[in-house]
Order: sequence, then C-alpha cells, then structure tokens
Amino acid sequence: MKISDIKKELLKNVDEKYKNFQKPLIPSISEKNMLGVRTPVFKKLAKTINKEIKKDDIYKGFLNKLPHKYFEENQLHAFLISEIKDFDECIKDINKFLPYVDNWATCDQLSPKIFKKYKIELLKEIDKWIKSKHIYTVRFGIKMLMSYFLDEDFDKKYLDIVSKIKSNEYYINMMRAWFFATALAKKYDETIKYIENKKLDKFTHNQTIKKANESFRVSVSHKKYLSSLKME
Repeated sequence: MKISDIKKELLKNVDEKYKNFQKPLIPSISEKNMLGVRTPVFKKLAKTINKEIKKDDIYKGFLNKLPHKYFEENQLHAFLISEIKDFDECIKDINKFLPYVDNWATCDQLSPKIFKKYKIELLKEIDKWIKSKHIYTVRFGIKMLMSYFLDEDFDKKYLDIVSKIKSNEYYINMMRAWFFATALAKKYDETIKYIENKKLDKFTHNQTIKKANESFRVSVSHKKYLSSLKME
C-alpha cells in the first residue's frame, strides 16, 4: 500500500446515502469535501496501515501530509493518532494535526489510548489547548479533561477551569455543557453548585441541564431539581 492508495480505498467505499445522512450533522464541512464513508471502513483501513508501518512508512507519510482534502482523511488521521503507543510521539502528532481539525466529529474522534497512562503530562498539554484561539483545539482540551479527570483523578479545580472559559463559539460551549453534564453524573455534589450559583453563561447552563436530563446516569430526582434551575 502507498499513500495514494489510501484515497483510492476511501473513494472505493463512498456511500451516497450515508453522505446525505451525515452532511446536515456536520455543517462546517463543505459537501465537496465529504465522501460518505462509514466508520468500519476507517477502522479496517487504520488496522491495515498500522500493520504496514515498517514496510514503507505509509503511516508517517500520511500523518505528515497536511492539510487533507477530505473529511474522511481527517477521520482516518484521528483513528491513527488514537492508536499511537508513545506519549511524546502522540502529543507531537496531535499538536501538528489540531490546527487542521475543522469539525466536531473529527475533534471528538481523537481519543488516544496512551493518555490514561500519562495523566500529569497530559494536564500540561490540556492547559495549552484550552488557551488556544482555535475552536476545535479548545474543544479537544475540554474533552480530554472530561475523559480523564472526572473519576479517580478528579479535582474541583477542573470545574473551575471549564467554567471560566469564555467563548461565543457554539462547539466550544456545547463541549463545556457536555463536560458539566458528565460531571453532574459523576460528581454531583461538587458540580451542582455551579448550576445553583449560575457560574456558566445562559446557553451553556441550559444546555448542561438539557444534557443531564437526557443522561441515564443522572437520577430522576436530580433531573427534576436541575430542571427547576433553568435560566429563562
């Protein structure tokens, strides 16, 4: 397999019906830059590429070939980064890739498995990401806090960090709401104070309540109380 074969493989698996379904969900992507390829294809292709890394360095060749033309190439890129087993290498490739991420789906697809072994080092990177001026870099930083620091590594300061992010960007504030809804499910007593004291902007506050009400991890009694705290 060569780097050019990756695009051929994606084009071979175009699904117009899936593209028509997917396009309204990712409005920031132009139709001409979306093929309509299903997730199982990415998984299979990523596995093939990973097997051939030593053969012709297609892996690094593809990751260094930025920007990509198609949304699906970015999705595959996210799949490949998520499988990197060396933390420093993973961070390097993420920081190279993040400026080119132009939609929520690719941003949220990035989920490196190696991060759970390097929490302290990861926090330093998160601090940089959430201070970025790039929408999806900030969103990614918040997502990493949500993914790795709301369980045994929880600290109230993480709630403060996300509550103090000021933005008018929809995709940043939706991730902030997702973060707080998840925090309500996992650390209710600490998190509810941020809703009671209205520490979030109106949009994020109400979206947090909406997401919490949709979650099976939040109790019925908590949902009822949260609904009473909605901002009018």
